[in-house]
Amino acid sequence: MPGLIRGVARTAVVAGTATAVSNRVSRRQQGRWAQQNPQEPVADQPPPAEDTSSKMDKLKDLGELKSQGVLTEAEFESEKRKILDS
Repeated sequence: MPGLIRGVARTAVVAGTATAVSNRVSRRQQGRWAQQNPQEPVADQPPPAEDTSSKMDKLKDLGELKSQGVLTEAEFESEKRKILDS
């Protein structure tokens, strides 16, 4: 049993060290790439386009709320327009 615990502990130390080294190398590489290719600030970039499956899911949820009587027809149309215009 002591040999098993020692083996598990050694494996944990090796894995932890490897992870720490890997993370440090990744951060260093990202820093070098950022210096070589400066990018525009994130605020200047347009937001990513929302895919249609996400809009469809929102519309289905909205339709369910209307059919359950949670939303009125006017509320449904208003929210639907917001989803489709986004």
